[in-house]
Amino acid sequence: MIHSRWIAALASICAIAVTLPVFAAQTWMAQVVDQPSRFSGPGVYVGKPALPVTLSMIIAGGGPSNFKTLTLVKALAGAKTDAEVASLTKKFGSAKVTHFVTIFPFVISDSLKIVKAKGVALPSVPNPDPKNGKALAGALWAAGQTGHGFDVEVMLDRAVSHPIHVQVMDDIDAKYGLAADADYHVVLAQAMTDLASVYHFNDMGQAKGSM
Repeated sequence: MIHSRWIAALASICAIAVTLPVFAAQTWMAQVVDQPSRFSGPGVYVGKPALPVTLSMIIAGGGPSNFKTLTLVKALAGAKTDAEVASLTKKFGSAKVTHFVTIFPFVISDSLKIVKAKGVALPSVPNPDPKNGKALAGALWAAGQTGHGFDVEVMLDRAVSHPIHVQVMDDIDAKYGLAADADYHVVLAQAMTDLASVYHFNDMGQAKGSM
């Protein structure tokens, strides 16, 4: 009798353990669906873009006509900019970091061209303040959350919408190649992860302990 009870108890525990991952797989954030992305695995944002955050990022990078990747990195990382660029170069190599630096301005210009062609109205006021690097980094980190952690493609989906992000990736592939496009995404993802570590962000883009 005791033996059979232990077997039954173990069977119940095993059943719970088996069902837990299934439950976890259903905990996607609102407007994020379990679909494949091009470079980052499952997770696609299908909602409306967070255009005030996008505008803040563009202004922080020098504006629509003068956007530079390193200007944005400096706005986000401040005094840690040189150390961050050195860390990215050590991790990925100078060629991949060069792809990241070169492609980001193209992403901005191409996105704005597509947005204009589609008649999408851009906001007149950025949010957060482009001069507040920590707040902007937090907003971008929050934009990349899926319910399963940070995903750089979800962040870019939220920046301009998933269909426009896909169109921009197609344009990157045509101009620079698929491998360079992948480099851009992976280096950007690491830069955002590094910023989150520096600022001690939680998954909502807020500094831990500030809530």
